Amino acid sequence: MRFTAFIFPLLACAAGGYLGYNLQTGEHGLKARADLERRQEVLAGELAGLKEVKNRLERDVALLRPESLDPDMLDERARAILNLAHPDDLVMLKRRQPAPDPAAAIGTLPKR
Repeated sequence: MRFTAFIFPLLACAAGGYLGYNLQTGEHGLKARADLERRQEVLAGELAGLKEVKNRLERDVALLRPESLDPDMLDERARAILNLAHPDDLVMLKRRQPAPDPAAAIGTLPKR
């Protein structure tokens, strides 16, 4: 008789512990909400960057439309696509890192 009196409170405590644990760490628990809020902030920043790129692309496309064709924009895009320059243009090349000297590398190989 005494054992049956403890079954209900024991089951209620077990159910309460299970629900409390899942409230804290479950898929939709308090920790998951904090992770979702952090992810929302990251995605909001990414969305702002993508909107900026979209606005820039829309502005560039608007300059290439026939009714508002900008000759400078057309010239710039044509030169970039064809990889050409006008003879009077000043072209500035980026300096590349020098490639390692293969002859010097051969001298550092261990001898057999």
